[in-house]
Amino acid sequence: MIGLVPLRPQPQAWLWRSVLSPFAERYCEYLIERGYAVRTIHHYVRCVAHFAYWLTRRRTAADSIDDRLACCFVNDHLPKCTCPDPTPRSRADMSAALRHLLVVMGRPGTPRYLSTVPDVLRQEVCRFTEYLEEVCGLAECTRYQRARIARDFLLQYFRGRQIDVAAITIRDIHRFVTRYPGGCKAGAAGVRGSALRSYLRFRATIYGDRVDELIAAVPGVAGWRLAPLPETLSDPEISQLLDSFDRNTPASLRDYAMVRCLVDLGLQAGEVVQIQLDDINWREGTLQIRRSKSRRTQVIPLPDPTGRAIADYIRLARKATTTSRAVFVRHSAPTDLPLGTGRVHQAVQAAYVRCGWRDRSGTHLLRHSVARRLLRSGLSLKVVADVLRHKSIDTTAIYTKIDLRSLEAVTLPWPGRRS
Repeated sequence: MIGLVPLRPQPQAWLWRSVLSPFAERYCEYLIERGYAVRTIHHYVRCVAHFAYWLTRRRTAADSIDDRLACCFVNDHLPKCTCPDPTPRSRADMSAALRHLLVVMGRPGTPRYLSTVPDVLRQEVCRFTEYLEEVCGLAECTRYQRARIARDFLLQYFRGRQIDVAAITIRDIHRFVTRYPGGCKAGAAGVRGSALRSYLRFRATIYGDRVDELIAAVPGVAGWRLAPLPETLSDPEISQLLDSFDRNTPASLRDYAMVRCLVDLGLQAGEVVQIQLDDINWREGTLQIRRSKSRRTQVIPLPDPTGRAIADYIRLARKATTTSRAVFVRHSAPTDLPLGTGRVHQAVQAAYVRCGWRDRSGTHLLRHSVARRLLRSGLSLKVVADVLRHKSIDTTAIYTKIDLRSLEAVTLPWPGRRS
């Protein structure tokens, strides 16, 4: 470690004379394996040395080091740190360095959005997240969204106190949904209401709380699902979008292949990042899609342009040493990890900007465009529902409004107008 990360004598002594010395070598190896630059590794080791000095002064045993202690160091010690220089004091860098340290020590920390939450509330939100995954089978992005809303609700009414659902009133429910956060649209208020109902059902299922009245009190937000007209891209716009990728870098090849999955197959972002190498049958030209909600799989045809884009990425851009079985992985440190849905959204948004479409956003725009293309080709609504993997054909009915050719064939003349 000393050869790779030449520390000054003082930080080196802090680290080697502390309870963290048995983990120092493995810590550096861990960062190297994940593709971090030498300069970044050096900075992170200095952050860990600062943490080691603080532990030594507190006479803290290695068994006591956990996420809560790391949060205490970052949130309480750093703002008033008087440790001898040179010591890193950036909260962001220190938090990142200590997250890696906890992984090396076999004590992975809690998500960032729970790092400053009292213990009793942190444990509650973590149990709620597990319930959403294991019982409800919700996607990661949905679990994250509902967990954050539940965290804010609990912080607002309980702070660091023990959670007592019986103390929640109908007025509290109304106030939270309608006033937090201020200025949100009706759709956002509806999301808060859904998350709150989900949390109350969790309390009833896991703890046996009587929450029927509270669930009924969650205000419903008016929204007509079939009212808006889905926005779509025309065929020339789809071509312009795909042509905006230069495909000269590994990241661009990866992003192009992901967008082809959205444009050609109508996949959702969560379905794209879940594609595994074993899901692709190159001989038969099929792709297996894993559904997070129903926990079922579906085999669909893999179009030639989509398969060629994925194959080019795997052959030319994806490192042969990658151990992850996910098709789409990170190329920057930490490398070899599967991508999250956020990276898919970023790739699509960057393509919109390159095309000059600054008023457009989201990956569902591409899914709507697939539905429009299928309907215009003469396929029935049932076939479109099967391609988009809708459970109910009613969900697909919204796309009938963008099939203008069929609508013109059944349109009646306006009353009073000459036919």
